Formats: sequence, structure tokens, C-alpha cells
Amino acid sequence: MKLSLCMIVKNEENNLPKCLQSAKNVADEIVVLDTGSTDKTPQIAAQFGAKVHYFQWCNDFSAARNEALKYVTGDWILVLDADESLTPEIAPYLQEAINIEDYLLINLVRQEVGATQSPYSLVSRLFRNHPDIRFERPYHALVDDSITSILTKETYWQIGYLPEVAILHAGYQKAVINQQNKYAKAAAAMEDFFAANPHDAYVCSKLGALYVEMGKINEGMELLNHGLNQAMGKRSSTKKTPLHWLNDSQLKRVENSINQNINETNYDILYELNYHLGIAYTHLKNLPQAIYHYQAAVKLPIYPLLKLGGYNNLGNLLKATGDLQGAKIAYETAIKIDSSFITGYYNLGMVCKAMNLFAEAIDCYDQAIQLNPDYAEAYQNLGVVLLKVGDVENSLAAFEYAIALHEQHNPQEAQRLCQGLQQMGLIRNS
Repeated sequence: MKLSLCMIVKNEENNLPKCLQSAKNVADEIVVLDTGSTDKTPQIAAQFGAKVHYFQWCNDFSAARNEALKYVTGDWILVLDADESLTPEIAPYLQEAINIEDYLLINLVRQEVGATQSPYSLVSRLFRNHPDIRFERPYHALVDDSITSILTKETYWQIGYLPEVAILHAGYQKAVINQQNKYAKAAAAMEDFFAANPHDAYVCSKLGALYVEMGKINEGMELLNHGLNQAMGKRSSTKKTPLHWLNDSQLKRVENSINQNINETNYDILYELNYHLGIAYTHLKNLPQAIYHYQAAVKLPIYPLLKLGGYNNLGNLLKATGDLQGAKIAYETAIKIDSSFITGYYNLGMVCKAMNLFAEAIDCYDQAIQLNPDYAEAYQNLGVVLLKVGDVENSLAAFEYAIALHEQHNPQEAQRLCQGLQQMGLIRNS
């Protein structure tokens, strides 16, 4: 099976090399549609062997993506943005997946690098070169609607997904978002679409979440609640199933978490709506209502990695309301889902410290530090707990690491920590 990488780009000379480098040994063909670059983006694409075509931007991502699809000749299509890259370990799984006859679309797990909320998402980016597959929606363009339409007529197809992280996405980092002014452009595009599609739960989720992020809390909550009503009232029969070539342990992990007789697509949207309502109510300091929505979100039978942010935020709120045991369970669940979740270990360490479970707290901080040796706060709190158990020598060593790291990024905290240790008589005035 021939795999084509299909992209739309504009002024991406800084991001494009990393993206294409990650995919050059995976894709048999690279199609790049340039929508008006004034930098070296087209030349860089050509250097990687891409077939470069041009399109006049019309403020509609779907129109551009559908134009790009016209130039693809492969049996399967992989869609990436310039600020995304493939993880090295996913390459053999992609190659094996596209040789399975039953699948029309294979969803991929994407990690939002640097994101403080929702670090993982499931994206419909790998699909057959079927004549009826097309993107819809001017922003957050998706092929899902056309896939659903095809499945009603061609019932032999299945939708699958790979369980491991396939795509790394850097575009949601705050500095990048602010630099590219994505908020305003996204809101304008989605507002126009919502005006014409007021019952679309997906756009309610995306636009409502964006309003909350922009500080328009009431407007965002109104949209999110409207979307919740729409999603609860409408169900389709589209199902996603794990690829049958996964090993037994992977299948068990997925199947224990997902009921194959439900519409997971709707549950994905329900999760996002509840999740962002949790964020909105947290902004309003209505913690009980925020907890309610996070609990509703994590109970939904979606792919476990997608729940990571929900469990972590739920733990934070339960801790804030004094339910330390509930918070501990939430953090422990997050770590079971993703054993490399650094923030989860740190947060679990904090709640264990508050519960006087010092041995567990030390283990958690050690895990966080092992995963991130530059984690100043973990060293600092490790020092606190070691001091509480009487291990003064190792406590001071942890504090010294914390001070050295804080001096690089947060000198005020380094100074405050030094002063505190001096007042306790643990270190001398310098």
C-alpha cells in the first residue's frame, strides 16, 4: 500500500523541516499545498522531495485541505500540520495498519507538547484515498462527517485507532498561540460556522472552550451547555474499534475501557464538553460544579489517554476542597493511564505529603525527578518531606538542587528558599 503525506502550509520555514524529516521514511509521497507563503516554505518542501502546489487562501481550512487531496496518488493518506511530527516508534505500526483490508480510517493519538490541559487527543488523520472522503468545517477541519456518510452506504468498513502516541503537536504551546494570534482567527471562523450550524455539538465544544480560554466565561459556558444538550440528544451508530493486530495486553487495556456497542464519537465530544465546563466553573470558583463535570467526563468510556487531563484537574479540585483521599485516587488513576505523566507524580506527592504519607510522597517526587531532572519544585518538596522524616543530609542536598534550578528560572524563589533555610538554621548566611 502506498502512503501519501498530505499537508497545507503557509510561512512554515521554521517548523516544516522537523515535520518532513519525521515522515520522510514513512510516506511514499509528499504533497504540500502552499496557501501563500512569503518565506522559503515551498523551497524547503521541494528539498524533501515534496510535490508542491499552490492555492489562494480563502479563510476556509476545509477548502484548502480538499484542494490538497486532489493531488494525492497514494492508497492511504496521512495528514499532518507543519507544527506536528511523527514519533519515531510509530512508523512500523503505521505501515502495518494501512495493509489491513477492513479499515477506512485509523485515528491517531496526538500529544500536545507543553500543554497544561488535555495533553492527548484522538485525531482522524490516517484514511484511505476514498473518493467520498472530504474535509468539512472551516476551522478544526475534519473528515468525520464524510466518513459517517460513507459508512451508512458501505457498511463493511471499520474505523480503528493506534493505541500509542503517533503525533507530537507543538502548536498549542502558549507562546506559539500568542505569537500566531490563533485565538482571533479561530473564533471568527467558528462563529461563522456556528451561525449556520447551531446544533453542531462539536463546534459548540471547540468555540465554547475557546471563549473560556479568551476569558469570555459566560459566553463559553452557554455554548458548552448548549452543545451538551445536543450531544446527549443525538446518537449515531458509528463505532471505532482497536486494530485487531494489537497484542493481547494492548487489546485488554483498550477493551476494558471502551464499550464497543456505543457511539464513541459522541462520547469524545461529551468528554470535551464536560471537561471544558469543569475549567469554566473553576474560573468562577464554583468548585462543586467543576468537580461534577470532571467526574462526568472521566466516567465516559473513551480511550484512557484522553482522560489524563480530566483526572489531573479533578485531583486538583478534590485536594482544594479537602478530599485528600479522593484526590489521591484521581492522581493514581492518571499515573496508571500514563506511567510517564510527570505532573501526576508531583501532584500525588503533594497530596501524600498533606496526608503525612511521607514514604509514598518521597517515591512520587523521586519518580517525577527521574522523568524530569530539572524539576525544581519536585526537588524542593522532596527536601521538605525528607526533613520531616529526619533525613537532614539528603534533605539539604535536595534543597540545594532546587535552589540551583530556581536560580536559573525563578531567582526570587531561590532567594526565598535560601532565606527560609537560613532562618531554620540549616544553612549559614552567605
